[in-house]
Amino acid sequence: MISLTVPVYNEHEALRPLFEKVHAVMRKNYPGKWEIIFVNDGSQDGSAEILDELAAQNPEVKVVHFRRNFGQTAAMMAGFDFAQGTTVIPLDGDGQNDPEDIPRMLAKLDEGYEVCSGWRKDRQDNALQRNLPSILANKLISFVSGVSLHDYGCSLKAYRAEVIKGVRLYGEMHRFLPIYAKWHGARITEIPVNHHARKTGHSKYGLERVLKVIMDLLTVRFLDRYMLKPMYLFGFWGFMFFVGFFVFAAWSVWMRTRGYFFTGTPLPMMAVISFMTGVICFLMGLLAEMITRTFHESQNKSTYLVRDTRNMDDKTAQD
Repeated sequence: MISLTVPVYNEHEALRPLFEKVHAVMRKNYPGKWEIIFVNDGSQDGSAEILDELAAQNPEVKVVHFRRNFGQTAAMMAGFDFAQGTTVIPLDGDGQNDPEDIPRMLAKLDEGYEVCSGWRKDRQDNALQRNLPSILANKLISFVSGVSLHDYGCSLKAYRAEVIKGVRLYGEMHRFLPIYAKWHGARITEIPVNHHARKTGHSKYGLERVLKVIMDLLTVRFLDRYMLKPMYLFGFWGFMFFVGFFVFAAWSVWMRTRGYFFTGTPLPMMAVISFMTGVICFLMGLLAEMITRTFHESQNKSTYLVRDTRNMDDKTAQD
C-alpha cells in the first residue's frame, strides 16, 4: 500500500482540488492500493469540516485532528505514525506539489532506492523571500551533512517506510529526513518535480525561517557526531579549558618571578575561570551521558496530541 500524508493548516480552499488531483492520479495508477492521511494541524478556517466531509465520502481518506497547532514537523510525524503503507509520500496541502510526479518517484524506488527527493527546479515562489534563502540553505545543509540534495525544503518525497519508521522529529527538522534516512543506510536519489504557484491562502514562512534552519542544522550535526557519545564533545572542551588553566597559572607564576603581583595581572583570574569552566564541561558531559542513556532506555514520547481520527484504526499509530 502507498500512504500519502498531507499536513494541513488553514488551507480550506486548496483541499478539495488537491484531493481531486491525487484521487485521479492514484485511481489511474494504483487502484485500491493507496490511502491519503490529512493531518489537521489546528486549522481555524473550516479545513476540519472539509476534511471530515472528504473522509465521509471517500474510504481512502483518513484524517487526524490535532487539539491545537503543533507545527509542520509534528503534523508530518503524525502522518508517518498513522501510515499503514510500505511506501510513504508526504506532500504539501497548499496544492503547489503536483501529484502527477508521484508515479515517477515510485518508479525510482522500484530501481532500488529507499528515498526519492523532489527538486523544485523551476520554483514558483517569491525569488527574494523564498527562493534565494532556500538555495543558500540547501547548499549549507548539503555541505554540513554530506548528503547532497538541491532541495531539502520540498515536501514531496517518497520513502520506504522502514527508513522513517521510528524516527522522531522535533522543531523544524522535517526537512532533514533524508539525512536521518542516510543514517539508516538508505540509498537516496533526486528528481526534478513540477511546482505550481500558490493559488489560495498565503505562505506560512518567511526569511526568519533561515535562522531556524541554521539552528536545527547545528542540532542535526551534533546528533550525527555526538548523540551516542556526548562526552566526546564536552570532554574535549573541558580538556582544552584545563590546558588553558595550566597555561595561565604557569604564566602567572612566571610573571610573579619577574616582580609582578598576582593582583596586577588578569592571568590568575583567567586561570580560575578556565579551571571552573573545564569542570563544568566535564560535569555537563556526564549529565549528557546520563540523559542519552535515559533516552535510549525509556519509551518515546510523542510530539503531538490527537483529538480524534476518521477512518483510522486506533492501534495504527502504536503498532
